[in-house]
Amino acid sequence: MFKPIGSSEATVTIFLDGEALAARPGETVASCLLRAGVRRFRTTPVSGAPRLPYCMIGHCFDCLIEIEGVGSRQACLSQVEDEMRVFIQNGAAMVGGDEL
Repeated sequence: MFKPIGSSEATVTIFLDGEALAARPGETVASCLLRAGVRRFRTTPVSGAPRLPYCMIGHCFDCLIEIEGVGSRQACLSQVEDEMRVFIQNGAAMVGGDEL
């Protein structure tokens, strides 16, 4: 489904919910997670329905995920960084224990 542009060598490591995933320099968090077979990036605050990226250009907000402790980050617009920690976002994003 996805064809890499440039080097396809995965030399960066990110962590999804504590599990190491191989990533390619310059790719987005969304493309890395989709390539790894992740089946949901978040759940909706109201119904708990699972969501995955839809537009991949930052318009739809279906790819919201927690990145380095900051919730509601768009995975499709965020480039991977070595040792980056990302987490599936369940419901609304939390900041200091409070909903956004």
